[in-house]
Amino acid sequence: MRGFGVNQTSFAIETCLNMIAAMMRDDGKEIDDFDIRERNILREGKRFATGQIMTKTVIGLQKCLDAVKEQYKNYKGPKGISCGIKNTGIGNALEDTCRVLIRVLGDEKLEILTGFTEMGQGLFTVLTQAISEITNIHPSKMDVKSISYDKTKCGMTTASRATALDTMAAKYAAEKLAEDLRNHSLKELIGKEYHGEYVTNITVKPGTPVDNPITHLAFSYAVQVAFLDENGKLKKILAAHDVGRAVNPLAVAGQIEGGIHMGLGHTLSEDFPTKKSVPVSLKIRDLQILKAKDTPEIEVIIIEEPEEIGGFGAKGVGEIGLVPTAGAVTGAFYQYDRKWRTELPIARKKR
Repeated sequence: MRGFGVNQTSFAIETCLNMIAAMMRDDGKEIDDFDIRERNILREGKRFATGQIMTKTVIGLQKCLDAVKEQYKNYKGPKGISCGIKNTGIGNALEDTCRVLIRVLGDEKLEILTGFTEMGQGLFTVLTQAISEITNIHPSKMDVKSISYDKTKCGMTTASRATALDTMAAKYAAEKLAEDLRNHSLKELIGKEYHGEYVTNITVKPGTPVDNPITHLAFSYAVQVAFLDENGKLKKILAAHDVGRAVNPLAVAGQIEGGIHMGLGHTLSEDFPTKKSVPVSLKIRDLQILKAKDTPEIEVIIIEEPEEIGGFGAKGVGEIGLVPTAGAVTGAFYQYDRKWRTELPIARKKR
């Protein structure tokens, strides 16, 4: 499960927000679940929960709301909406270090080494794009590998930071190679190595007595809407995500779709029941993982509000894909039957 507790916290907060809106409607106020969010979102100059002052890129959250507004307002059936925020980088006074090593091989190809893990998120693709952009060397001549040793050490593989930060290390290494290519052919550079390192150490621990306690480098934002049909079946998920610069839009959309699928399983059916810390069942099917055939239509809207701290303005999209999903889905089911869901999963089948 991606998110490190953010998904559960977001579900609780977004459900409480829906409850407040419902109470206000009971008191005669004309406010829906979209309106209460738009009135209370973070804005530039406002402080985050940690005290950090939000920068101009927080406008990405408003842009996400704007992107889903028409479909949300026009849909007459049950619908739910949820906002999400996820940090980029480890933060909290921990140093973020990224290293990339480019080697020129004997067949005039580049070997690109990074300490980050490629687990299907498309990191190798964006590193190739970044280096190709700077050196004008075709991606077909590049071979990216994940390897952990001193020259590529990148710390822990968490915090949705690989695209944002590792592309900066790749950029610095590629710039050194590009400089040599001004006066030499790639063949003449065989055997040379180009090292790029990007270090960020500007964050502080929450509660640090400074005017602007920067606990994280950047934030990604998202708004998701869940639509049900007249029978209460999940019909569609609309997802608007501010990812900074979308280095590879197709990969970004794929990450969001995969995150939503994971979030739907988390919301609807998936669980790992135990009794006295022992699994009740060892059968994979009893986890009730959501199948691909049960995934509703997903529409992804990519919002680009580039962040200066990241490579080419990227902020990352790894974990935030499912942060708003549970709140949106349970909000839609409340509109369908007027029953609050305060525990997940909400539709697990008994076996």
